[in-house]
Parts: sequence; C-alpha cells; structure tokens
Amino acid sequence: MRLTLHSVNVGQPAAIGEIDGAPVISAISKQPVSATTISLQEATLEGDGVADRRVHGGPDKAVYAYPNDHWDWWTAEAGLKTFPGAFGENLTLEGATEHEVQIGDVFKWGDALLQVSQPRAPCYKFRMYTGRDDAAARMTISGRCGWYFRVLQTGTVPTSGVLERIETGAGASVYMAFMAAFNRRFSRDTRAQIAADPALAADWRKMLTA
Repeated sequence: MRLTLHSVNVGQPAAIGEIDGAPVISAISKQPVSATTISLQEATLEGDGVADRRVHGGPDKAVYAYPNDHWDWWTAEAGLKTFPGAFGENLTLEGATEHEVQIGDVFKWGDALLQVSQPRAPCYKFRMYTGRDDAAARMTISGRCGWYFRVLQTGTVPTSGVLERIETGAGASVYMAFMAAFNRRFSRDTRAQIAADPALAADWRKMLTA
C-alpha cells in the first residue's frame, strides 16, 4: 500500500470559539507546510502544538492522518468545505481509507517509520471548528474518522511523495476498531478480540473493554 502525501499541516493552540464567555483553545486549525522537509520527533511534528494534553498529543497520538478520499462524501452529504487540514489532520493522504488501513500497519515516510495506533474520536472542538453541529455525529456514524500514528523512528521527512506500508498489522482495520468502540451492537467478545491487539493504543483498548 502506498499513500500519496497530499499535504503536511501543523498549527499552534489558538481560540476557536467561546463557551459561557470563556475562550475554547485548540490546535485543530492547521496550515500546510511550505518547506520541502520537516522534522518528525517522537511525539509531534516540528511546529505543531497541543492545547489540552489530557486528551490530545502524546506518543500514541503523535501524528493524525485523514484521507482526502472522503472529501466528496463530506461535501455531498454534509455540505462541509474540505481542504488540507479541514479535519485538524497533520497528514492529508490519498489512496486508502479506514477500511483498508489496519491497526499496527507500519509505514515508511522518508527515513522515518510510523505505526497506526488508533482511530480518531471526534470531540466538541471538531464541531466548533467546522461550524457544524452535526459534524462529530456524522463522523461517528460514518466511521470516516482518520487515524493516529505513533513514531517508531524519527527523522527529517519530505512534505510530498508517498508513505509506503512496509508491515501489515495483525489486528482489525481502523474502521472496525472505531465502530466497535461506538456501536454497541458489536459483541463483547469481538470488542475484546480487537482490544487484545498490542499495537492498539492503551486508551482505545480501555474504551473497548469498559
């Protein structure tokens, strides 16, 4: 599997709205990187920030990827404007979706190595950022969530080209891991089987076994 790198996006925490008069701070608003290379560190990309480290960032959420293969669906079904970084992603990719990408997949990006660690769970900040009250619900129902990478090997990486899958995970697809967490029609045994994958982030395993 080869995923085309459409854009690399980074951002810093900033106010995206208010709740009860208090500013809501988030780094969900990201802009494409103009440089030809960027430094990939253990838990982040150079120039990328995290507003609330209780629920964002860290080794299992080092890099967020979203496939632009979903753009037409979001435009047609939800009337959502799509562009690089529209979903708060670091990597806008093309060539596969959550159905084909598996938990534990290892991708080579330049000299660096990334491993798929978990799906993305939408939150109220995504709803606020898009200006659509139904944005998070649509992501949850459709499973068009994107995925997080952990960094197995750091390095200076290109901002164009491809990510090449060099190892295929032994566990569930990103889609199945996502739906099992949010759709209780999945049996307890199925959720437990998905949660047993050691490549799956610990926080997501807890969601599946709670």
